[in-house]
Amino acid sequence: MSRRCPPASSVLRGLVGSAFLCLARTMSLRGAPASCLSGPSGGGSAGGSGGGGRSSSIGGGGASSSSSPRLNLPWLRLPEVPGAEPFRANDVLLLLPPPPSAAGPLPEPPQHHVVYFPGDVQNYHEIMVCHPENFQWEQWCLENVASILGRRFPQSYIWVIKCSRMHLHKFSCYDNFVASNMFGAPEHSTDFGAFKHLHALLVNAFKLAQNVLLSQKSLYNFSKDAKAIACQSPTVATTNGCSATERGRDCEYFNSSAMNLIEPSVIGEASFTLIGFSKGCVVLNQLLHELKEAKKEKDTNAFIKNIRAIYWLDGGHSGGSNTWVTYPDVLKDFSETGISVNAHVTPYQVFDTMRAWIGKEHKRFVQILEELGVNVNSQLHFADEAPSLDNHFRVHEVF
Repeated sequence: MSRRCPPASSVLRGLVGSAFLCLARTMSLRGAPASCLSGPSGGGSAGGSGGGGRSSSIGGGGASSSSSPRLNLPWLRLPEVPGAEPFRANDVLLLLPPPPSAAGPLPEPPQHHVVYFPGDVQNYHEIMVCHPENFQWEQWCLENVASILGRRFPQSYIWVIKCSRMHLHKFSCYDNFVASNMFGAPEHSTDFGAFKHLHALLVNAFKLAQNVLLSQKSLYNFSKDAKAIACQSPTVATTNGCSATERGRDCEYFNSSAMNLIEPSVIGEASFTLIGFSKGCVVLNQLLHELKEAKKEKDTNAFIKNIRAIYWLDGGHSGGSNTWVTYPDVLKDFSETGISVNAHVTPYQVFDTMRAWIGKEHKRFVQILEELGVNVNSQLHFADEAPSLDNHFRVHEVF
């Protein structure tokens, strides 16, 4: 497997005008030479910050490129987006749905948003490819998984929520969502504020993304007629390395309703699917633990009503229990929401004899919900194959 470090020229990517946006597209995803020169970084931004992270202004970036939004359509990186409290911030990666001309008209409201919480080792591609161990899993970097989810949920906005801390550059720690030990194993409670943080994080990410896209639209400074001409131009290379086809695609994005993001708590106007993979499932479990309390807050309750489905993908962590929620009272509250429940597992987790509690808890989770009348979509994938980390990751492709 290749481990080429990224070209130095790719540092030009960012919010510096349409010429650099076009130039960025001609380069590999392996686009941050500093990550190779100085070694892999941790969690928060492209390299990572500590548990809290810095607050960022809604509608603008910081002075350095590492703390500024990075746009490379259809991708947008939003570093250190604040949640309900300024000291709780997470990086967010957005994959926009295709513009109308590429995949038919955008669907009428409700807009659908998929929110994904990654597992251990998963990071931006340029970070993973330069890590001495994690490079072998670069296929499952955040960008690639977002693309998989974009195909799985067409015409949806894909939001990848990075953990705020990555211990030893491997172990994802969702400190902003649940109390966690050094390796990210959770200590669940009913009042940590995960729902409040998630709702505020999405509200701020929506505002920031919309402002960034609108500011880029203004850089083009096209009149209606000029936009039409640019979008209909033949495919020819331009002096800045961007073809008219690529410029036309930008026009389609900037002219589409993709920039009109609806507030997460507007009931009936936006819908959400939450997905956790491996360690990322600790966030989903914490949401269940505090569901009863969260519903007492008006905006958070409205957001909860917009959640259509939750997917647990082969959940697991380094703790000795609580990989799956098995408290009947917690699951009873959850069963009353009407949210679709989906549990996809592989032998890597549920058949691990050294961590036998995982399989037992998964079985109990499904059993309790079914007894409560919930139709759980529970599937075991690769049942006839030996447990492997490869198949653990491949659950993304089969769920």
